[in-house]
Amino acid sequence: MAEKIGLLAGRGDLPKRIIDQCVKEGRPFHIIAFKDQTDPELVKNHPHTWVRLGAAGKTIAILKEQQALTLLMAGRIQRPSMLSIRPDTWGLKFLAKTGAGAFGDDGLLSHIIDALEKEGFKVIGAHDILDDLLAPAGILGTVEPDLQAQQDMEKGIKIAHEIGALDIGQAVVIQAGLVLAVEAIEGTDKMLERCKFVAREGLGGVLIKAKKPKQEKRADLPTIGIDTVENVKSAGLRGIAVEANGSIIVDRDRVIDRANELGLFVVGLKP
Repeated sequence: MAEKIGLLAGRGDLPKRIIDQCVKEGRPFHIIAFKDQTDPELVKNHPHTWVRLGAAGKTIAILKEQQALTLLMAGRIQRPSMLSIRPDTWGLKFLAKTGAGAFGDDGLLSHIIDALEKEGFKVIGAHDILDDLLAPAGILGTVEPDLQAQQDMEKGIKIAHEIGALDIGQAVVIQAGLVLAVEAIEGTDKMLERCKFVAREGLGGVLIKAKKPKQEKRADLPTIGIDTVENVKSAGLRGIAVEANGSIIVDRDRVIDRANELGLFVVGLKP
């Protein structure tokens, strides 16, 4: 029998795709659902336990009790302040050991994975369950970027790697060589909303997403999905570029089909 999966589920379509794949394969799983984060509809009719975000010790105990020792983190978590998390004893010990490393997204995830492995868990990535998740290289739809868009993508991937090296964000929007927006803690969707108010006249900009240079590939890879496509169109942009083999496209066929319908290009960029 396949190893039982412990799914730490956030928001978005990715956790649902993982659940559907586990059901399809007959793979056993148990979902950890986070209060005020996980969609209740996601876990309905599936084995799950609700925990608050700061209850790390309880989460670990539940997963061990369920013998779900292969862990997978998927979906967005709206990161609260450290004060509002109210970490339990396990969490307080973790923070004491981690120190300043707990305050950057990539550093935090790397430390969390390391701590979980020391607890006896095997941590895997979503792409280990869904082999079509990682973006391939090349033009993925029927719409092709023009020369200006290609130049914007080249500039954007460099800037995305630079802000990633500082553990700031994973995305940037470029329009005709101008940096319209850089992603920070607000996330891609809200960054795209800002672009509506700062875009210049003329050809629309390009959304570029890339993994951070020291990115932990088993968690929080840059991700696009159908909502991203809709938001890119709404923001007046004309295409999306993601780092090939380092970014996730959730429900790729649907994403590409919708991008084609909206006249948007989708490109996988070689790092």
